[in-house]
Amino acid sequence: MRETRDHHPDIHWPAGFSPADGHSFHRVQAVVHGPPERAFAVLTDVTRWTSWVPECREVSTDAFVETFEAHWAGHPFEVFVGENEPPRRLGWLGIGGGVQLYQAWLLTAVEDGTHIVVENVVRSSTPKTFDALSLAWTRRLDELWPAQLKKLSE
Repeated sequence: MRETRDHHPDIHWPAGFSPADGHSFHRVQAVVHGPPERAFAVLTDVTRWTSWVPECREVSTDAFVETFEAHWAGHPFEVFVGENEPPRRLGWLGIGGGVQLYQAWLLTAVEDGTHIVVENVVRSSTPKTFDALSLAWTRRLDELWPAQLKKLSE
């Protein structure tokens, strides 16, 4: 079991994807300028994902729908939207590349803009291999996601 005490109490997790259930759990937070509505619009504008989501090469739809495909990190992922409550909550399950991941977003208005919490739970069919790659995933999440979202939200 991974260290999960730092997960946000307001994040909703689907069955089997709580931080304690995963092979990897990671949390990133940032404050971006602009209201939650703008950040939420950026997150759900799948037509622009290839321009700002790291390693996203293709998305099968031009609208944020319940199920779609995205080609990410060299693998096709089927994406299932689990939570869509504009402009506060967003969550999706991605299955592909030997992993299942649930990514939850919590957006809260603050004086300087929007406080964003992103948490990821990843399960892998090959946990030992995934454990070896986990540091790379952590770096990706820590450096790329908040930086790109901040850039697009300002």
